[in-house]
Amino acid sequence: METSTIVVLVVLAVLIGYAILIYNNLVSLKHGVSQAWANIDVLLKQRHDELPKLVETCKQYMQYEQETLEKVMQARAAVHDAHTRGDMGALGDAESGLRLGLGQLFAVAEAYPDLKANESFQHLENRISGLENSIADRREFYNASVNANNVRIEQFPDLIIARAFHFKPAELLEFSEAEKADIELGKLFS
Repeated sequence: METSTIVVLVVLAVLIGYAILIYNNLVSLKHGVSQAWANIDVLLKQRHDELPKLVETCKQYMQYEQETLEKVMQARAAVHDAHTRGDMGALGDAESGLRLGLGQLFAVAEAYPDLKANESFQHLENRISGLENSIADRREFYNASVNANNVRIEQFPDLIIARAFHFKPAELLEFSEAEKADIELGKLFS
């Protein structure tokens, strides 16, 4: 074999090895996004299951606050619908509505001392608050995973492999302006 043929074969082997390395890294990032979403999914389902229990507990005490309770259940349904469709934009908006509804529910509950003293209510309030915090942490991790994936599939030379194998960008889980705005506490108590 000629030296130039050996050099060409070595260069070709290095390029193929590098392409395989890029491909495997892109696959890893894609599955990292899926795993991050699965972690959020588990928490959303847990919260979805807890909210009817909270509303039912509140109904026993909050006879005149049906509108607040209905808003929470409507927001729960909107989150579930957006989640089922996989629509990140709608999910972000629905999450904003649900968090606002829960904030109003907990604020209104302050006017019902018997409810606040109820052990079941306290347990559900703590459980849902804990789930909310966990969901917020997981959303942050999900968005970081999405960002890492999206940056890699746009960087050269990775974009060549990404386009050749149809790697798609993932969608960030973003929130409405209402979610990011400061909460007006006066409105919660009116």
